[in-house]
Amino acid sequence: MTIHPERTIGELVAHHYRTAEVFSRHSIDFCCGGKRTLAKACEERHLAWEMLSDELTQAIEAPEMPSQNTDKWSPDFLADYIVHTHHQYLRENLPVLCRYTAKIANVHGARHPELKVVEKQVERLADDLLEHMAKEETILFPYIKALCTAQREHVGLPRMPFGTVENPIHVMENEHDYAGTLLENLRDLTAGFTPPSDACATYIVTFAKLRELDNDLRWHVHLENNVLFPKAILLENLLQ
Repeated sequence: MTIHPERTIGELVAHHYRTAEVFSRHSIDFCCGGKRTLAKACEERHLAWEMLSDELTQAIEAPEMPSQNTDKWSPDFLADYIVHTHHQYLRENLPVLCRYTAKIANVHGARHPELKVVEKQVERLADDLLEHMAKEETILFPYIKALCTAQREHVGLPRMPFGTVENPIHVMENEHDYAGTLLENLRDLTAGFTPPSDACATYIVTFAKLRELDNDLRWHVHLENNVLFPKAILLENLLQ
């Protein structure tokens, strides 16, 4: 299989989800940075195109699990999946992380002052994501599901106050970018979520959970930016 270097990262992951592992291995952002081309990613990470192309080809040609091919999921099913899987994960884990980061900042902050910044960054991330998810669940996702109903039942487009679906999508993408910036700050502050040698058990668990959050949110944002949102825009255009 020939992969063109001008293809975007997000498009490739949307069609071949196993390529996400390759991008993660090379610290290439495939969610918020999914609109960049493969060539641009190589340039930024100082990677040889031939090497990245070979690794991506191997990932694409590996046997796929059909149940994980999200590109074939309908937009309404995908929206429900995101809510019940990723939104639920965040609602359960963000309060825990706020408590843990506050605890280790209080206990270890004198020796590791960066923990005070980590605590504030996690609080800000939690506040922003909870508000963000509420907007998706009450405004954007219901409209996407209404589009799917309109297509199945051959009825007119639902009327919404925000114009086309691209308007709330643009807002959501900007908020994804901000969340991505906060996570990047956390990665830098924690040396890639690596606890120091004097870390206690709570310190180690906190960093492990931050890494878990980082991985989950990357895939979560990818599903929205590179799979769900393009599907919604295409569907609305087809129904007009």
